[in-house]
Amino acid sequence: MPYAELSTVKHRVRLGAPLPFNVRDADRTLLLARGQQVESWEQLTALFRRGALVDLSELQSVREAVQKAPRAALPGLWSRCLNRVAQTLQSPRGETFTALLDEAAGPVQALIARDHDLAIFQVLRQGDNPDVAYGAQRSLQSGITAYLVAQRLGWETAQCERLFKVALTMNLSMLELQGQLSRQNVPPTPEQRNDLRTHPMRSVRLLEMAGVADEAWLKAVLQHHEQEDGSGYPSGTTEIGELASLARRADVYTGKLSSRSSRDALSADMAGRQMFMQDPGHPMTAALVKEFGIYPPGCFVRLNSGETGIVVQRGISITTPVVACLTTAGGQPLSQPSRQETTNRAHAVACVLGEGSMPAGLPMDRLAALVTA
Repeated sequence: MPYAELSTVKHRVRLGAPLPFNVRDADRTLLLARGQQVESWEQLTALFRRGALVDLSELQSVREAVQKAPRAALPGLWSRCLNRVAQTLQSPRGETFTALLDEAAGPVQALIARDHDLAIFQVLRQGDNPDVAYGAQRSLQSGITAYLVAQRLGWETAQCERLFKVALTMNLSMLELQGQLSRQNVPPTPEQRNDLRTHPMRSVRLLEMAGVADEAWLKAVLQHHEQEDGSGYPSGTTEIGELASLARRADVYTGKLSSRSSRDALSADMAGRQMFMQDPGHPMTAALVKEFGIYPPGCFVRLNSGETGIVVQRGISITTPVVACLTTAGGQPLSQPSRQETTNRAHAVACVLGEGSMPAGLPMDRLAALVTA
């Protein structure tokens, strides 16, 4: 197994940030495990002097690993990468937060670029992942959606990446509150309403305390509930930047797809229809609706044949997705999903189904694997 001296890859080490690889002594004994931190320049130079080594196979970045991974490995990578982002969002403390967020966000952006259909699937099906808290889930759904739409609009890469971080962090100060509101059956209390109203300012403060100095990022977080007609909050301004404008639309759309104890999630076709009716003619909304379509990957459907299944790929038109059938026409679960094109009228999509219409206990990893089959 080939090794390199740590000193030759010192640019990959950030003081006070988790190591992206294991560090070993000259005799290959483990000194520092991946994720531990080098706290000072003195500690780092001491490692150089003793001839510390790094396994060359570990130098490959997670982003590079995503780009080279076999297609069948992508669902597992999505799960691990999303969990890492969620963990980072739930601990926005210290000056290392921005570095940790960059390291966690990069692989997700690479996964989006690798397969848009699988990315859309994550937006619709992330609610099935019990390992990610509700507030972090919503941030991830908004981030993926905003990133996809920005790419469709032709935004520059740097602006897409900034938007992704805006969407991930705009609700940083109310992740726990989002979970509480999703579970309660009564309207928000006065205290909760105040927290909702002030969360843009509080999220900005958290980011500033964590070392974020990007003014465009901070301004977008502050404005992500403002609206062009002045009816938004916290200031009611009508001069809204494009980052905040798209982040808000992604948040609204994914909110419609998310269930709460007080209401069911809207079907994907209904959510898109509502977005279009509430915001007619706006190019961002038009791009969002076009990107997801009426039968996006991850939504459950019934075919004209009576079979039911899950959309796994967008088709040659918005009405002809590829479906993995999960039940027979009589409603009996299939032992193995059956991939079905819907271009034939007999197997065309008849309607979108709610969550309760499908067999219970379908695990997220099994469903995601259908997209890459």
